[in-house]
Amino acid sequence: MRVAFDARVLEDPRIAAGGIGRYASCLLDSLEAAHGDEVVALRALGRPPAPERLKEGWEHLLLARDVRRAHAAVLHSPSVDLVSLRPGAPLVVTLHDLVPLKQPERYLRTGLKHRLRYRAVQGAERVIVPARSVARDAERLLGLAPERIETMAYAAAPAFHPVSGPRSLLERLELPERFLVWVGGLDPPDPRKGVEALAAAVRAGSGLPLVLAGRAGPAARPLAAPGRVTVTGRLTDLELAALLTAAEALVFPSADEGFGLPPMEALACGTPVAAYAAGSLTETLGDRRDAVLVEAGDMEGLLAAAESLAGTRAEPGQRTWADVAADTWAVYERAARER
Repeated sequence: MRVAFDARVLEDPRIAAGGIGRYASCLLDSLEAAHGDEVVALRALGRPPAPERLKEGWEHLLLARDVRRAHAAVLHSPSVDLVSLRPGAPLVVTLHDLVPLKQPERYLRTGLKHRLRYRAVQGAERVIVPARSVARDAERLLGLAPERIETMAYAAAPAFHPVSGPRSLLERLELPERFLVWVGGLDPPDPRKGVEALAAAVRAGSGLPLVLAGRAGPAARPLAAPGRVTVTGRLTDLELAALLTAAEALVFPSADEGFGLPPMEALACGTPVAAYAAGSLTETLGDRRDAVLVEAGDMEGLLAAAESLAGTRAEPGQRTWADVAADTWAVYERAARER
């Protein structure tokens, strides 16, 4: 069986640098390692010139041609970004969350584009979600039948593990001796992630200082404060693993998560996590002794929980991307067989 994997999301720097990019690249690498030439990565596709506003519309017409040329039995779109209404083969799509539909006033500035994307999801043979909370959202907001939804947890990328002598890799950052860490995008900060309130609380407090790691734009500058809040900008995976290893705890005040890769990456580096009990985090972190969940919105409680974890170490999870790839391939087989 040949599977076409839509790797175009990895050609968009903004998507590739975030959690969706991490998911797509880790999954594709593991699928190719396990199945070789049976996986056809669709990328660098030839396209006629078109105005920017029309490019995604062209893709709905042209992607089916590329899938047919690949002789693929299944097409997998690893994100709703660029998902096709005319896939050319049974479609498997990964739905990471439904935050845009839950908070349309904040995220749906381009309503038509998102309506087309979600219509494509509704027409998919199988929809992969990372947590039961997202499955429930998909049933409620998109009307998906439960039997078409496949729930599977993600994993930390192989780069994330405890790093020996982490500070030797981080000298250029001039970090405090002890600190809390937050990881995510800051160009601009996503209000859902709570980083602005987190930085304000740390600036005003007297506890451990905070290091904010992730791609940063001009909107991130007001978050920094000498001696209290450090903004690193984007780091390499090795630097990020070292930073997580060196931190006392990851603090994660997200109000809604489809899965939450940063907590998984922190735990993989041996670093405990303090987070809001929101979205899927109650599933992914709720039964772990090295993670503390507090009520969403309780910033004081969150920082207190993070401070209480200082000096402790976490146990890395056992799930790998090879496991995710094996589960995903089984979904492909079901999608191809049932069509």
